[in-house]
This record gives sequence, C-alpha cells and structure tokens, in this order.
Amino acid sequence: MRAGDVRVDGVVVRDPERRTRADAKIEIGNIEGGPVARRYLMLNKPRGLVTTTSDEKDRDTVYACFAGAGLPWIAPVGRLDKASEGLLLFSNDSAWAARVSAANSGVDKCYHVQVACLPDANLYESLCAGVELAGERLLAKAVRELRRGEKNAWLEITLDEGRNRHIRRLLAAFDIQVLRLIRVSIGPLQLGNLGKRLWRELTSEEVDGLNV
Repeated sequence: MRAGDVRVDGVVVRDPERRTRADAKIEIGNIEGGPVARRYLMLNKPRGLVTTTSDEKDRDTVYACFAGAGLPWIAPVGRLDKASEGLLLFSNDSAWAARVSAANSGVDKCYHVQVACLPDANLYESLCAGVELAGERLLAKAVRELRRGEKNAWLEITLDEGRNRHIRRLLAAFDIQVLRLIRVSIGPLQLGNLGKRLWRELTSEEVDGLNV
C-alpha cells in the first residue's frame, strides 16, 4: 500500500487507516477487487488496548482481539481510550460509522463509572448542568448511582454526544478520580454478557436500530 500499489476508485491510497466505502472499486497492482460485504461488529474491549490499527509506542491494539478471524478491513466506530473498557463498534461501512459516531448524532451512550469518592445529589445535578472547558461545553444527559462502598461508588452516566475523553474530563473538573469506566450500551445496543476480548456480528435489526 505504501508503495502506491493500491488504488481506490482510481486514486492511489497509501494510508492503511483511510476509510473506504464498501462499494468502492479497489485495485491492487493490476488486480481489481469487487465490492466487499458490509460488516458490523461489536467488541468487549478490555482495559489496556489502544483503539488504533498500529501504535507508535508499540502498545497492544484492539485489533489483537480479531487475530486470525479472516475479517476484511474494519475500522472502529468512535473510540475508547486505553484505560476504558466495554462496548466498541467496528465496521467497513464508513457512512454508517460516521453517522453513529458523530458528536451530535443524538445516539445515547451509557457508561458504568467507578469513582474514588462518595458523591451526593448536588454532584449529579452539577454534572448534568455541565461545565465550560477550553471553549467546549461538557455535560451528562443523566446520572444515577448504581451502588456504593465505604470509599467509592459506581455511577451510571448517559451521554447524548461523544467528545474526546468526555466523562473523564467532566469528572476531573469536579476533582473526581475515575477508577474504572465501562461503556455498556450505545443506543438500544447492549454489551450484555459478551466476554472480555470477545466480539460478535451485529444483527440486521441491531444495525438498523443504530441508524440515525
């Protein structure tokens, strides 16, 4: 690819992470490839993997979870940072992926978050009211407590937009440390009991349910 042997719709492409339409005309050397079937997957991302195809620091990536599966090119739909866990989507349908992952898509994303404090109702109200950080408004759509121990608590935080490290930055504005962050749903799609590092295909009903 970097040698210029790959063309997409007649244009030389050297970036292996470039998103390409599923119906694009792909040529490798003098060999023309036909349209690739659209694939839609969900992964239960474990902590410690970065959401990229390769990493300049040689860290393990989420693609290690697909090793040996014989999948076509797929790209993450949105991201989870290295320390975060849970539901992560992948697809080779770039138009669908762009709609689902857009910051203003309106698709709710729900997270279970362990925090290093015992919060109260005032904090929940403040998180929903939001804060202004570097010209960007960060807030939660909804917050509720799931359970608490002696020193920390688990919260359920719902966002209706997705910004970079949204929850971590929002909580940090209130001097709250995040111990664990797990995405459990995107719109109607639930992580369910899918095991860590495991993945599965979405059903057509699940794909349609995320159309926005």
